[in-house]
Amino acid sequence: QVQLVESGGGLVQAGGSLRLSCAASGRTFSIYLMNWFRQAPGKEREFVAQINAIGGSTAYADFVKGRFTISRDNAKNTVYLQMNSLKPEDTAVYYCNTKSYWGQGTQVTVSS
Repeated sequence: QVQLVESGGGLVQAGGSLRLSCAASGRTFSIYLMNWFRQAPGKEREFVAQINAIGGSTAYADFVKGRFTISRDNAKNTVYLQMNSLKPEDTAVYYCNTKSYWGQGTQVTVSS
């Protein structure tokens, strides 16, 4: 069983930054590949970023490349999403995911 708890969302102006965190339970966190997804109102949930177990490999959706950075601290059982140069279209609920486990999400709202 894995529990994921996101935090760090909020309201920010376009061009601003936020850092999301996802705290995971379980002593085997370090072996999990971790993902961030997001879901905007009226839209399907979409992939944002991924990081492998040791943090040596990452992948990003095209629409966040160069603006978002995923990282992890296995000692803290936490994965991060640093979001820079935010745009209004980044407004969504952001979810942390691994395997079949999902967090409750954290709301990010970017004003123009």
